[in-house]
Amino acid sequence: MFEKVLVATDLSSASEVIVNYIGELRKVGTKECVLVQCIKAREAASYLIAQDAEILKSAMEKQKETLEKQGFTVTVEIAVGTVHTEVNRIVKEQNCSLIVIGSHGHSLAGEIFLGGVATNIIHNAVKPVLIMRLKKDKKGACLQCESWNINRHILFPTDFSQNADLAFTFLEELAKTGTEKITLLHVQDNSKISPHLDYKLEEFNRIDRERLEKMRSKLKDVKDVDIEVVYGIPVLEILKIIKEKNISQVLMGSQGRGFVYDIFVGSVSYQIARMSPVPVLLIPMKRE
Repeated sequence: MFEKVLVATDLSSASEVIVNYIGELRKVGTKECVLVQCIKAREAASYLIAQDAEILKSAMEKQKETLEKQGFTVTVEIAVGTVHTEVNRIVKEQNCSLIVIGSHGHSLAGEIFLGGVATNIIHNAVKPVLIMRLKKDKKGACLQCESWNINRHILFPTDFSQNADLAFTFLEELAKTGTEKITLLHVQDNSKISPHLDYKLEEFNRIDRERLEKMRSKLKDVKDVDIEVVYGIPVLEILKIIKEKNISQVLMGSQGRGFVYDIFVGSVSYQIARMSPVPVLLIPMKRE
């Protein structure tokens, strides 16, 4: 499914954690990894200094070896320029089908990874992006969901938008790779219903359950598929379901109904990417 992936590294302890867990992607057919370190143009000169160059080379080789031990064929790229621009360029040139990033960390240049950099990557991505949520403990960074299992229980929140429909095609492919359980979720957004459309909530629930039933009928490769239609604030309800149902991964479209490109940081998908305790796979709209 994702035969060749790009792994964006900032050579932090956080990215070391991500590299150690990439082996899960072998379950969905990943064979090759392109390990990418981006350096801003104004900082590139410092990497010409022998000491900094040696640190960079050593760190990249260590991560490359970690990925190779997990059975991947690995190539390394060091790019100079704006991170999201270089990531998209390399994705296209290397024909990668997935981008993997961490949700926080510090690069050698002091960059915060899901503040500016990772936000720009998922905002401008031309391919699906897998966000690995990290946390810090006394020993350093670690994966927030230590028992990540890409096939155990996938949550698919949908608003029935065009992008959600596209994301569903990826869910169908994931379902064929041994997925044990899927929960299909639609949240009736109370800000759009209350108070003027409260009287239609029962009708909306019926219609949306029927939509989810049609989706469930297409997931023939998964024996256990649940349907949930709930009412409330979408972000909070999705996070609640993640916790209550012991979700192992979220898959969703990165753009919903009424999406405006410039306000992505306020969207449900971005908030879930930022707050989810488990990995999130975001599917972008196709761009020309």
